[in-house]
Amino acid sequence: MYFDKNAMKMLQRMGLRVEEIKAKRVIIEQEDGTKLVFDEPQVMKTIMQGQTAYQIVGTPKVEEEIREEDVELVMQKTGASKEEAVKALKEANGDIAEAILKLM
Repeated sequence: MYFDKNAMKMLQRMGLRVEEIKAKRVIIEQEDGTKLVFDEPQVMKTIMQGQTAYQIVGTPKVEEEIREEDVELVMQKTGASKEEAVKALKEANGDIAEAILKLM
């Protein structure tokens, strides 16, 4: 889905400053540590009454953040390497106990 150029021109005639931003990647970090990663999104910047708004069009990939403390705990309990611990935590969706059981 792409922004309609006619709609952008109409918004500009209404006094809004509208421009398309050439973005390679947009990352939204959520409070729970999950990241929404948009690769090659279409981004539109709108300025109205001194406020700037960004609209992102694209399909995000969801990336769960693996905490370093969790990796270290899995490594200590299983003797696994860092790479093995990270892989197990990702496969277990961050569940430490499940990651440990996978490696034992």
